[in-house]
Amino acid sequence: MNIVSKLPHVGTTIFTVMSQRAQETGAINLSQGFPNYDPPERLRALVSEQIAASRNQYAPMIGVDTLREAIATKFQLTHNRAIDPINEVTITLGATEGLFSTILALVHAGDEVIVFDPSYDSYAPAITLAGAKPVHIPLQPPLFAIDWQRVRDAITPSTRMLIINSPHNPATSILSADDVAQLADLLRDTSVLVLSDEVYEHIVFDGRRHESLCGHPELSERTVGVYSFGKSMHATGWRVGYTIASPVLTREIRRVHQFNTFSITAPLQYAIAEYLREAPGHCSELSVFYQRKRDYFLNCLKGSRFTFAPAAGTYFQLLNYSDIEIDGRVQHDMEFAETLIREVGVAAIPLSPFYADPPQLPYLRFCFAKNEATLAQAAERLCKL
Repeated sequence: MNIVSKLPHVGTTIFTVMSQRAQETGAINLSQGFPNYDPPERLRALVSEQIAASRNQYAPMIGVDTLREAIATKFQLTHNRAIDPINEVTITLGATEGLFSTILALVHAGDEVIVFDPSYDSYAPAITLAGAKPVHIPLQPPLFAIDWQRVRDAITPSTRMLIINSPHNPATSILSADDVAQLADLLRDTSVLVLSDEVYEHIVFDGRRHESLCGHPELSERTVGVYSFGKSMHATGWRVGYTIASPVLTREIRRVHQFNTFSITAPLQYAIAEYLREAPGHCSELSVFYQRKRDYFLNCLKGSRFTFAPAAGTYFQLLNYSDIEIDGRVQHDMEFAETLIREVGVAAIPLSPFYADPPQLPYLRFCFAKNEATLAQAAERLCKL
């Protein structure tokens, strides 16, 4: 049978590849972004309570009322903007489904969508499946900032959407207020939509502020924000995310969502809603929680040959290995990642798979959403390199 692939250049994700290599070799897995500790005990108890209370059938397609209302309350407290839980919030199967359904709903064949490399690896395949063209603009290392003039130059009459990711995975940078002002100015006289991937919104460091595009007075009408309880509740395997968008955009997203995943696991939704009611400060405590982990990991690495600028956000840290030569040369990031797994026993993520045209960048991404014993053991191994 002759099958013509719609995604001929797409293989297994780098996250799956590196986690599998860690499992095969027994390496400490700091590659794929998941915690090695449990969600809050009370939240886990609430899930059991909801199952016992027979919350086991289909949830409403748009999500259970109590969770959408809790999201609206949280957003009001965090960003000082009222959103309509009925017409502006949709519960999705993790953030990835929210991204996919949004792109399929709002992007048409022949459109162009601007993405910033290194870009999360689900963006371009979804754009391609929509029949559109991803337009890749590289971020500028070492801070991985956006060159707004390049964005201005890249916008054409075919530009339908621009995808923003802040806090950024894998670059760990965040948008500043000035960045958001430049974006608003750039798009003011256009019909370009914004897809804002804000799954790490509550994980920003050193007194910085997350600039939500859904909370911006000018950009909110053209923006779809995508969020993840997997990140904020230490429960990536639950796959509960959501989108926030104006009613006209939400209506289109739901047209796709209802035939994609339809509805999300009911007891998890009810449990998260109740937990947000009981522990309204949980999300606001995440920055402090993860900054301690970031600082602990970096302090353990002080004797290593890696260099770094502390991550501005997310629960990842980039390490620069340009001072480390293997057999007289600095290895390509894919090669160096394999060297770490095989010879050091630590798995990390290279950046090159997140580029359409990868530059030679001597960085690896490490996940510090781990307990201190794991971080200490990993750092000890890295320091011996």
